Amino acid sequence: MITRKTRFSIIDKLLNLIEKQRASDRLVMRLLFFTIIIFGILFALSLNDKYSVIIPTSGGSLTEGIVGIPRFVNPALAITRADQDVTSLIYEGLLRIGQNGELEPALAKNVTVSENGLIYDIELRQDIFFHDGTPITVEDVVFTIDLIKNPDLKSPLRGNWTDTVIEPINDNELKIILKEPYSPFIENLTVGIMPSHVWGDLLIEQLPFSQYNTEPIGSGPFAITSISRDESGLIKTYTLKPNQYSDTKANLNEIKLRFFQNEKSLSSALQNNEITSTVYLPTSELAKLEPDKFQVISRPLPRIFGIFFNQNRSTALRDKAAREALNLTIDRQLIIAETLDGYGVPTLRPVLFKENTLESNDTDLTNSSSTLEQATEVLKAGGWNKNDSGVWEKEIDKSVETLSVTIKTSNSELFNKTANLIAKNWRELGVEVQVEQYEQAGLVQSVIRSRDFQALLFGVDMNRTQDLYPFWHSSQKDDPGLNVSQYTNVSVDDLLEKIRTTTDAFERQEIMLEVNDTITKEVPAIFLFAPEVNYVVSKDINIDMIDNLGKPSDRFTNIAKWHAKTETLWPIFHNNE
Repeated sequence: MITRKTRFSIIDKLLNLIEKQRASDRLVMRLLFFTIIIFGILFALSLNDKYSVIIPTSGGSLTEGIVGIPRFVNPALAITRADQDVTSLIYEGLLRIGQNGELEPALAKNVTVSENGLIYDIELRQDIFFHDGTPITVEDVVFTIDLIKNPDLKSPLRGNWTDTVIEPINDNELKIILKEPYSPFIENLTVGIMPSHVWGDLLIEQLPFSQYNTEPIGSGPFAITSISRDESGLIKTYTLKPNQYSDTKANLNEIKLRFFQNEKSLSSALQNNEITSTVYLPTSELAKLEPDKFQVISRPLPRIFGIFFNQNRSTALRDKAAREALNLTIDRQLIIAETLDGYGVPTLRPVLFKENTLESNDTDLTNSSSTLEQATEVLKAGGWNKNDSGVWEKEIDKSVETLSVTIKTSNSELFNKTANLIAKNWRELGVEVQVEQYEQAGLVQSVIRSRDFQALLFGVDMNRTQDLYPFWHSSQKDDPGLNVSQYTNVSVDDLLEKIRTTTDAFERQEIMLEVNDTITKEVPAIFLFAPEVNYVVSKDINIDMIDNLGKPSDRFTNIAKWHAKTETLWPIFHNNE
C-alpha cells in the first residue's frame, strides 16, 4: 500500500535527483517535472468535468402561495383548487403520473388489466405506510373507493366509480371489476388512498365535519407537521416536512403553504418575497416578474374553449357554409393575446394534439384581409348574398334568412373579452351579432341544460385522456348529457364507443384523430384555444414539470424530485436507482 508519507518520499527523491544534476540539466528537468505536474492536474480536471455528474441533494425549502382556504383536504371530497392542491401533496394513489405523462406505479406494485378490459388486478407494495406509521393495506383501498361510491357523501368523483365491483383477495391484492370496458378508467387509480383506521369509525354524515379534513394523514412524500390559523380559526399556513416513512425521499427539507383570500393579496406577497411559488398569479401579472428571480413554467390544460352551435334554434346556422365562414374569420392568436396575455394554445379541433394547434402553416387562419376574403368566397359559393344593409342573407326553405347570431356566455372577464372579439370579427364579415351574458348558475340552468341558445361560448373540461364521448356521442345530446350542440353522427358514435373499449394506445390515438377530423369538418362548433397553467417558481428551485397535466394540482406529482441543492459526484459514487 502506498501511504501519504511514501508519496512525499518519492517526490522528495525526484527533487533531490534533479538537484544533483548539472546546472544546465537541472533547469530542463525542473521544467519537465513541473510541466508534468501541471498537465496531470489539468488532465484530472478535464476528467472530472467529463465524467462527474451533478445530482440533487437534500436541502432548501419552498413557500407556495394558494388562493382559497382549505376545507376538504380529502381525496373523496376535494373540489376547490385549494383543496386539490393540498390533497395532491398529502395523499398518494395506487398510480401516479410519470414524468412523460404516462401512469406509473405508486402504492401499487403491479396493475394488470384483463384482455377484455373488465378486470383490474392490483397488487400493493408491502413497504408502504401512512404518515403516522400505519401500514397501508387493501382494507384502506377498499374503504376509499366505497366511500367515494357512497351516494350519501356526494363525492365529486362518484361518477368515476359507478358500476364497479371491488373484490379484496388478501391484505395486498384486490380486483376491480367493471360492468363494461372503459380504457380511460385506469386514470381513476391515481386517487389518493385514505387511512381506514382514521376515518372508518365516522358516520357518513359526520365525515364532512371531521378535523381530519384540515388535519389530514396521507401517505404522500410530504406530511403536515404544523398548522397556523387566524383569529377566526381559518387556516393561514401549513408546514410540511418529508414523509419519514416513505422510501421515496424528498429533496426539499420543507414546504410551506400560505393561503390567501384573493389574487391581489397573493400578488403582493410574491412581490414582497413572502412566497417563492404559485400557480394563481393572474396572467396580466406574469410580465411584471423579475426574470432573474422567477421562472414561469407553462403547460396546456385539457380544457377546450369554443363556440357551440345549436342548429335547432337557428335556420341560418344549419347552413354549413355559414358555419365555415364564421370559423374562418376568428383570430385565435389575438383572442389569446387579449384574454390570456398570450398564455394559451390555439386549436382548430376538439382535442388538443400538438399537430392540431395553429402552427406556422396555419397562419392564414387569423383575422386578416385574406381570411375575410376566404370567408366571403365561402358564403358566396354557398348561395349567400349581402343585402342593402351589408348583412348576408339567403333563401332557405322558401324563406329569406339573415345571417345573425346571438352568443350566450358567462359574465366573467375571460368570456366577456372573448365574446366581444369574436363579435367584432363577425361584424366585419357582415354578420349581425348580439352577446348575452349570464351568471354561471343561470347559464347552466337556463341556457345549457335547456339547450336554449344559437351559439354558446364556454369551455369543455376533459380529463387527461381527453375522452370525447360525453361531449359528442349522440346519446349525450339531451340533459344531463354534455353534447350541447346535439351533434349526431352514427360513424362518430361507433368510433367513440370503440375508443372507450380498446386497450391499444396506438389504436386509440388513431381513432381519436379520425373523430377529431370528422367533427372539425362538419363544424358543429368552432374551437378556439386551450388555456395554460402557469407555474411561477423561484429560480433557486429546480423542478421538471410533468407533461399532460389533467388539472393544476397535478404539478405536484413529482415534487419529491424537486430540489434546491446539488452536489457533484463521479458516476461510480452515484446510485442511479
